[in-house]
Amino acid sequence: MELSDTYKTITTPVSGILLKEKKSKFFGYAYGISDEAEVKPLIEALRKNYPSANHVCYAWQLGVRDSHYRANDDGEPNNSAGMPIYGQIQSFNLTNILVAVVRIFGGTKLGVGGLISAYRGSAQLALESAKIITRVLKEEVILSFEYAEMDTVMRFIKKNQLELVSQQLELTCEVTIAVRYTELDKVLKELEALHKIKIKTV
Repeated sequence: MELSDTYKTITTPVSGILLKEKKSKFFGYAYGISDEAEVKPLIEALRKNYPSANHVCYAWQLGVRDSHYRANDDGEPNNSAGMPIYGQIQSFNLTNILVAVVRIFGGTKLGVGGLISAYRGSAQLALESAKIITRVLKEEVILSFEYAEMDTVMRFIKKNQLELVSQQLELTCEVTIAVRYTELDKVLKELEALHKIKIKTV
């Protein structure tokens, strides 16, 4: 399989996209996240915002090369809410994202088929409203060298069009660069040929 160093996520949160189904209201939300620890506070905030909600169901996915996900039905019948939401995350080919759907019961039961359709539809509407962006996966590399090697290092960075993340320029210098994942091996090999520079991957 070809290595990819790009992934798709959303830039800004999507709030309260409404879908109605037999008097039940489904409010779709989507958030860009970078860590699982961000999930709980966002879900708790939704519960607080909708005190009359019967269910706050959600799914999230994180990571690019070793992605992992969770789907939560929050009391709805098994796999009738979280997995249909997760299916939409997959359908839009997104990661580093949380999609939540708040349900306010309208008095009429929808059945498992109806629930699957409503949660899937709500997640789809939220993601259709989102601004999706393609990001580049980069690895950070720290270069340590004597000040005399500064010119060599800067020329190397410019030649390879690398992103300069940070620099400490003293007698002994330290520069952090970001390298596209698919170019990492090539760049590291070239850096190793510059013997006076110490390399550390983050």
